[in-house]
Amino acid sequence: MSKPLLIGITGGIGSGKSVVCRLFSCLEIPVYNADDRAKWLTNHDPGIREKVIALLGPESYDSEGFYDRKFVASVVFNNEQLLKNLNAIVHPAVLADTENWVAENADSPYLIKEAAIMNKAGVGNNLDYVVVVHAPVELRIQRILHRDSRSEEEIRAIIHKQVSDEERKKIADFTIENDETSALIPQVLELHELFKKSRLA
Repeated sequence: MSKPLLIGITGGIGSGKSVVCRLFSCLEIPVYNADDRAKWLTNHDPGIREKVIALLGPESYDSEGFYDRKFVASVVFNNEQLLKNLNAIVHPAVLADTENWVAENADSPYLIKEAAIMNKAGVGNNLDYVVVVHAPVELRIQRILHRDSRSEEEIRAIIHKQVSDEERKKIADFTIENDETSALIPQVLELHELFKKSRLA
Protein backbone atom coordinates (compact mmCIF):
# COMPACT_ATOMS: atom_id res chain seq x y z
CA MET A 1 0.00 0.00 0.00
CA SER A 2 1.34 3.44 -0.93
CA LYS A 3 1.73 6.18 1.65
CA PRO A 4 1.80 9.95 1.30
CA LEU A 5 5.06 11.85 1.02
CA LEU A 6 6.09 13.59 4.23
CA ILE A 7 7.50 17.02 3.42
CA GLY A 8 9.54 18.93 6.01
CA ILE A 9 9.27 22.71 6.07
CA THR A 10 11.83 24.72 8.02
CA GLY A 11 13.42 28.15 8.15
CA GLY A 12 14.96 30.58 10.59
CA ILE A 13 12.97 32.71 13.01
CA GLY A 14 11.05 35.34 11.04
CA SER A 15 11.50 33.56 7.69
CA GLY A 16 7.76 32.98 7.32
CA LYS A 17 7.66 29.19 7.48
CA SER A 18 4.38 29.32 9.42
CA VAL A 19 2.81 31.51 6.71
CA VAL A 20 3.92 29.00 4.08
CA CYS A 21 2.43 26.16 6.14
CA ARG A 22 -0.86 28.06 6.43
CA LEU A 23 -0.96 28.29 2.62
CA PHE A 24 -0.55 24.51 2.39
CA SER A 25 -3.36 24.17 4.98
CA CYS A 26 -5.57 26.32 2.74
CA LEU A 27 -4.96 23.71 0.03
CA GLU A 28 -6.36 21.11 2.49
CA ILE A 29 -2.98 19.53 3.17
CA PRO A 30 -2.58 18.38 6.80
CA VAL A 31 0.24 20.15 8.66
CA TYR A 32 2.04 18.75 11.71
CA ASN A 33 3.66 21.48 13.80
CA ALA A 34 6.55 19.68 15.50
CA ASP A 35 7.31 22.56 17.89
CA ASP A 36 3.69 22.80 19.08
CA ARG A 37 3.46 19.03 19.49
CA ALA A 38 6.76 19.00 21.40
CA LYS A 39 5.24 21.54 23.82
CA TRP A 40 2.11 19.42 24.17
CA LEU A 41 4.11 16.25 24.78
CA THR A 42 6.36 17.88 27.41
CA ASN A 43 3.18 18.85 29.29
CA HIS A 44 1.25 15.60 28.90
CA ASP A 45 3.73 12.72 28.56
CA PRO A 46 4.70 11.47 32.06
CA GLY A 47 7.84 9.77 30.73
CA ILE A 48 9.14 13.03 29.25
CA ARG A 49 8.28 14.94 32.44
CA GLU A 50 10.23 12.48 34.57
CA LYS A 51 13.32 12.64 32.33
CA VAL A 52 13.25 16.45 32.02
CA ILE A 53 13.02 16.89 35.80
CA ALA A 54 15.90 14.43 36.26
CA LEU A 55 17.96 16.45 33.77
CA LEU A 56 17.08 20.05 34.68
CA GLY A 57 15.44 19.87 38.12
CA PRO A 58 11.87 20.32 39.45
CA GLU A 59 11.83 24.00 38.38
CA SER A 60 11.35 22.72 34.82
CA TYR A 61 7.64 22.51 35.64
CA ASP A 62 5.65 25.24 37.37
CA SER A 63 3.41 24.94 40.43
CA GLU A 64 0.49 23.86 38.24
CA GLY A 65 2.55 21.12 36.60
CA PHE A 66 3.12 22.86 33.27
CA TYR A 67 6.45 22.82 31.43
CA ASP A 68 8.24 26.09 32.22
CA ARG A 69 9.67 26.99 28.81
CA LYS A 70 11.16 30.25 30.05
CA PHE A 71 13.12 28.53 32.83
CA VAL A 72 14.25 25.69 30.56
CA ALA A 73 15.34 28.13 27.84
CA SER A 74 17.37 30.15 30.34
CA VAL A 75 19.16 26.99 31.52
CA VAL A 76 19.95 25.44 28.12
CA PHE A 77 20.44 28.59 25.98
CA ASN A 78 24.19 28.79 26.64
CA ASN A 79 24.78 25.13 27.49
CA GLU A 80 25.08 23.02 24.34
CA GLN A 81 25.42 19.72 26.18
CA LEU A 82 22.27 20.28 28.25
CA LEU A 83 20.38 21.30 25.11
CA LYS A 84 21.61 18.16 23.36
CA ASN A 85 20.46 16.03 26.30
CA LEU A 86 17.07 17.75 26.36
CA ASN A 87 16.63 17.19 22.61
CA ALA A 88 17.52 13.52 23.10
CA ILE A 89 14.50 13.28 25.44
CA VAL A 90 11.98 15.22 23.34
CA HIS A 91 12.92 14.43 19.72
CA PRO A 92 12.32 10.64 19.79
CA ALA A 93 8.88 11.26 21.32
CA VAL A 94 8.04 13.78 18.58
CA LEU A 95 9.28 11.34 15.91
CA ALA A 96 7.02 8.58 17.24
CA ASP A 97 4.12 11.05 17.51
CA THR A 98 4.72 12.07 13.87
CA GLU A 99 4.56 8.43 12.75
CA ASN A 100 1.15 8.03 14.43
CA TRP A 101 -0.08 11.25 12.82
CA VAL A 102 1.12 10.11 9.36
CA ALA A 103 -0.80 6.84 9.78
CA GLU A 104 -3.95 8.77 10.75
CA ASN A 105 -3.66 10.94 7.61
CA ALA A 106 -2.62 8.23 5.15
CA ASP A 107 -5.36 9.18 2.66
CA SER A 108 -3.91 12.65 2.02
CA PRO A 109 -1.97 13.27 -1.22
CA TYR A 110 1.02 14.37 0.89
CA LEU A 111 1.71 15.72 4.38
CA ILE A 112 3.65 18.67 5.81
CA LYS A 113 5.80 18.68 8.96
CA GLU A 114 6.82 22.12 10.18
CA ALA A 115 9.83 22.42 12.50
CA ALA A 116 12.41 25.06 13.41
CA ILE A 117 15.19 22.44 13.64
CA MET A 118 15.49 19.86 10.88
CA ASN A 119 18.01 17.47 9.38
CA LYS A 120 18.32 16.55 5.73
CA ALA A 121 15.51 14.23 4.58
CA GLY A 122 16.15 10.69 5.77
CA VAL A 123 18.82 11.66 8.29
CA GLY A 124 17.39 10.79 11.71
CA ASN A 125 13.87 11.59 10.51
CA ASN A 126 11.02 10.19 8.42
CA LEU A 127 10.99 13.00 5.84
CA ASP A 128 11.01 12.47 2.08
CA TYR A 129 11.89 16.06 1.12
CA VAL A 130 12.83 19.26 2.93
CA VAL A 131 11.59 22.71 1.90
CA VAL A 132 13.56 25.65 3.31
CA VAL A 133 11.79 29.01 3.59
CA HIS A 134 14.39 31.74 3.12
CA ALA A 135 14.33 35.47 3.83
CA PRO A 136 17.17 37.99 4.32
CA VAL A 137 18.28 38.39 7.95
CA GLU A 138 17.48 42.12 8.19
CA LEU A 139 13.95 41.54 6.89
CA ARG A 140 13.48 38.71 9.41
CA ILE A 141 14.60 41.01 12.24
CA GLN A 142 12.09 43.68 11.19
CA ARG A 143 9.27 41.10 11.08
CA ILE A 144 10.08 39.83 14.58
CA LEU A 145 10.38 43.36 16.01
CA HIS A 146 6.93 44.06 14.59
CA ARG A 147 5.27 40.92 16.02
CA ASP A 148 7.16 40.14 19.28
CA SER A 149 8.13 42.05 22.40
CA ARG A 150 11.82 41.27 21.88
CA SER A 151 14.69 43.69 21.48
CA GLU A 152 16.85 43.67 18.35
CA GLU A 153 19.75 42.43 20.48
CA GLU A 154 17.68 39.44 21.69
CA ILE A 155 16.58 38.64 18.13
CA ARG A 156 20.14 38.76 16.80
CA ALA A 157 21.26 36.46 19.65
CA ILE A 158 18.55 33.93 18.69
CA ILE A 159 19.48 34.10 15.00
CA HIS A 160 23.16 33.65 15.91
CA LYS A 161 22.28 30.49 17.88
CA GLN A 162 20.20 29.05 15.05
CA VAL A 163 21.53 27.16 12.04
CA SER A 164 22.93 29.53 9.40
CA ASP A 165 21.23 30.10 6.03
CA GLU A 166 24.21 28.39 4.38
CA GLU A 167 23.68 25.26 6.50
CA ARG A 168 19.94 25.27 5.76
CA LYS A 169 20.61 25.45 2.03
CA LYS A 170 22.62 22.23 2.31
CA ILE A 171 19.58 20.30 3.57
CA ALA A 172 17.09 21.90 1.14
CA ASP A 173 15.53 19.82 -1.61
CA PHE A 174 13.43 22.89 -2.46
CA THR A 175 13.66 26.55 -1.41
CA ILE A 176 10.83 29.09 -1.08
CA GLU A 177 11.94 32.72 -1.23
CA ASN A 178 9.90 34.88 1.16
CA ASP A 179 11.76 38.14 0.61
CA GLU A 180 8.68 40.29 -0.22
CA THR A 181 9.82 40.62 -3.84
CA SER A 182 9.18 36.99 -4.91
CA ALA A 183 5.46 36.09 -4.98
CA LEU A 184 4.82 33.45 -2.32
CA ILE A 185 1.59 31.79 -3.50
CA PRO A 186 2.87 30.69 -6.95
CA GLN A 187 5.89 29.03 -5.31
CA VAL A 188 3.61 27.09 -2.94
CA LEU A 189 1.23 26.10 -5.77
CA GLU A 190 4.13 24.82 -7.87
CA LEU A 191 5.33 22.56 -5.03
CA HIS A 192 1.73 21.51 -4.29
CA GLU A 193 1.31 20.21 -7.86
CA LEU A 194 4.69 18.48 -7.74
CA PHE A 195 4.05 16.71 -4.42
CA LYS A 196 0.51 15.66 -5.41
CA LYS A 197 1.89 13.63 -8.32
CA SER A 198 4.11 11.46 -6.15
CA ARG A 199 3.16 8.93 -3.49
CA LEU A 200 5.57 6.36 -2.09
CA ALA A 201 5.09 2.75 -3.10
